[in-house]
Amino acid sequence: MSHSLSISVIDRRLNRRRRHGTNLIAGDLIAMSNSELLNVEPLDLQFPFELRKQISCSLYLTNKTDNHVAFKVKTTNPKKYCVRPNTGVVLPRSTCEVLVTMQAQKEAPSDMQCKDKFLLQGVIASPGVTAKEVTPEMFSKEAGHLVEETKLRVTYVAPPQPPSPVHEGSEEGSSPRASVSDNGGQASEFSSQRFIAADKVEPQDNTSEARSLITKLTEEKQSAIQLNNKLQRELDQLRRDSKRGQSAMPLMLGCLGTVLASNDFLATFSRVTSSKVEFSKQLAAVARSMSME
Repeated sequence: MSHSLSISVIDRRLNRRRRHGTNLIAGDLIAMSNSELLNVEPLDLQFPFELRKQISCSLYLTNKTDNHVAFKVKTTNPKKYCVRPNTGVVLPRSTCEVLVTMQAQKEAPSDMQCKDKFLLQGVIASPGVTAKEVTPEMFSKEAGHLVEETKLRVTYVAPPQPPSPVHEGSEEGSSPRASVSDNGGQASEFSSQRFIAADKVEPQDNTSEARSLITKLTEEKQSAIQLNNKLQRELDQLRRDSKRGQSAMPLMLGCLGTVLASNDFLATFSRVTSSKVEFSKQLAAVARSMSME
């Protein structure tokens, strides 16, 4: 059933090519033929696009054979994506998950369209082979190896929104996979793309933003240290001034006491002097009265 469906798709493609006066190229045959080794899901990598946020999408590779199948992932934009694992082995009749991570983007495309492509290559490997033993030569067509290729497209979709009480009309006919439901429909476009192995792609850490943030935090830390040192110096000065003020207080109190005591002495002396003058006057009056008698 699958082979008859593949043949009918190829026939339709051939007829369409003939009507336009072109021939079917080898890439079209590869793209439209059903995979015999690995079943890849999904064929359309959908990323819920958000600025300045890493987004991941999973690929599931199912080995449809009784053989070990080695795989390798390539992309047209290796600096933008991280693929783990980018090479490996799918055991017979089993499934392997491949995680594709898009690095955080600073700008959104105006039309929210993505031209990036992925190419997944599969080849029959020796029994018992491990992922560490997979080499680039195993996927060399020039060496006569039969390499199965599956081409994948990248699509940006809107991030999930919180549920709204207002139910908007559904858009049933606008599935993002509708444009690639026929994998051979865009084979000629894929054939013009240059795929690069994702062997050494590592996640980017936005070093420029990190450096800027580190510099800003360092400056704030230095300012805080300087302010703290200034406040400490002022506090020490206040303590020294306070100690000097406390040591001078007894002397000031002594002086004040002396002044107060002097004032009391003068007042007493003044009273005594006044009393002596009055007594002298009285004594002189008594002497005069005695002399008259």
